[in-house]
Amino acid sequence: MGDQFIESTDSVSANIAEGYGRFHYLDKAKFYFNGRGSLLESRNWMELLKERKKVKPEPYKKYINCYQDLKRALSGLINSALKEKKK
Repeated sequence: MGDQFIESTDSVSANIAEGYGRFHYLDKAKFYFNGRGSLLESRNWMELLKERKKVKPEPYKKYINCYQDLKRALSGLINSALKEKKK
């Protein structure tokens, strides 16, 4: 369970980096969507870790705050990439 949490969390930044490096707006958006999916997956694993008492309350709260900020930022990246079509 912990390994899957780490893999999904690592996948968020990897997809953001790969999307940022793409030229076409649809390629960018695809990777940003994948990153957001990985972020949601990591949230799922974190909830299971909390439920099974494998993570303490303070690290959980820090994760949730980071999750919320990153989810907003990723949505902004997606919207920005899709707006490139209109240029």
